[in-house]
Amino acid sequence: MGQSKAKQLQIARLICVFNFFLPKKKKMAVSPLNPKASYHARSISLPSRPHPLIPEFDELLCRLRASGVTSSSSSISHKLSGLRDLHDCVDNLLLLPFTQQTLTQCRQEQWVNELLDGSLRLLDICGMAMDALLQTREGAYELQSSMRRRRGSKNGISSEVEIFLTSRKKVKKAIQKALWNLKGMEKDCRFSALDKDAETLSLISILREVKTATLTVFEALLSSIAGATAGSQRSSWSLVSKLMQQKRVACEEAEANISEFEKVDAALYTILGNKNKSFNSVHVDHVHNEVSKLESSIQDLEEGIEFLSRRLIKTRVSLLNTLSY
Repeated sequence: MGQSKAKQLQIARLICVFNFFLPKKKKMAVSPLNPKASYHARSISLPSRPHPLIPEFDELLCRLRASGVTSSSSSISHKLSGLRDLHDCVDNLLLLPFTQQTLTQCRQEQWVNELLDGSLRLLDICGMAMDALLQTREGAYELQSSMRRRRGSKNGISSEVEIFLTSRKKVKKAIQKALWNLKGMEKDCRFSALDKDAETLSLISILREVKTATLTVFEALLSSIAGATAGSQRSSWSLVSKLMQQKRVACEEAEANISEFEKVDAALYTILGNKNKSFNSVHVDHVHNEVSKLESSIQDLEEGIEFLSRRLIKTRVSLLNTLSY
């Protein structure tokens, strides 16, 4: 039933686009020769297909929705790339004459204001995610440097581990607040424009869907950066034990659903939770490798967010330019 409904919505959108590209009935000036003339319908030919950007948008949106749902940085980076392509398509759509005409005519209406406000808030979330990644990356770098200098000495890195985990707690707190704000933005995705014509509703539908898709990816991104919601030593040790003891295939499946941030948090909480126990070099190497993977993942995520941020800025500029005419 869900697929059937989605198919009906897609067909309805295409019909709206067909209708929008049909030449409108042209109003004729009243003259002494034709005092009652008001409209004249000229012969037309139906377009063979909608504007190429419409099916392209639908394809990109379906592809983004169909991508795997995991917390790994590689999966999140893939989603960011797909989201960037989707915003590229929307930006091109905003440059079309019929889109600019619709936005210009509705510039004082609530749904346009909601659209502008939403674009600004999305940029704020990008900035917040970049700050969280920067803070975590700097902490990881300091931790790696300490581990190299004091390799083999557990007590020598305990203070650095505590500093890193304290920094991570601050990051998680900020992310929890951002995730709460995201929930509020999701409720605002239904633009107030129920009394509009079919073409305007079609445009609003596209803009609403891209905003919803962006919020979904951002939620996955922030949740991945936050890692485990609770940093209890018991749960962290359980996670590390599961990753290290399971068989290879099962372990790979488990790791696909665990972010690199959570793996590092778990490994470091294990260090603090075993101060009075033997601490072998194998575990030190494991922590070192996990932190190295985390640094690489952070770099990939930063690049993805940076590219997406540029697309969001470009889209916002296009909106402001159109509305300023």
